[in-house]
Amino acid sequence: MKISTKGRYALRVMVDLALNSNGEYITLKEIATRQGISNKYLEQIISLLNKAGYLETARGTSGGYKLAKKPNECIIGDILKATEGDLTLIDCLTQEGKCIRQKYCKTYSFWKGLDDVINEYVNSKTLDDLIK
Repeated sequence: MKISTKGRYALRVMVDLALNSNGEYITLKEIATRQGISNKYLEQIISLLNKAGYLETARGTSGGYKLAKKPNECIIGDILKATEGDLTLIDCLTQEGKCIRQKYCKTYSFWKGLDDVINEYVNSKTLDDLIK
């Protein structure tokens, strides 16, 4: 599994918003400048995070973005899923890709165990853990 720049940048954006939160909205330009991300690419990431319910947005001169949830309520696995989609390592572990060889496949339990460890880890961490 390889996390794309969207997933990595989404975590950076969320950390940036948490660390710079003062109750006011933070502009896209401020986030982009601090994080070294282009406005255009950042808009795509912000859109995904907004659809997933992680951001509050406001338009206008004092508009921008802020976290819609407390940092301890933002689970890293969910943020990554919002930007990356399914985090499953291989198709045979998904419901859609369920393999007919699963019952006697000698490698299935290895892949399932690795997938479980990864998911357990990313789902055990919150944005609060990253900013502390």
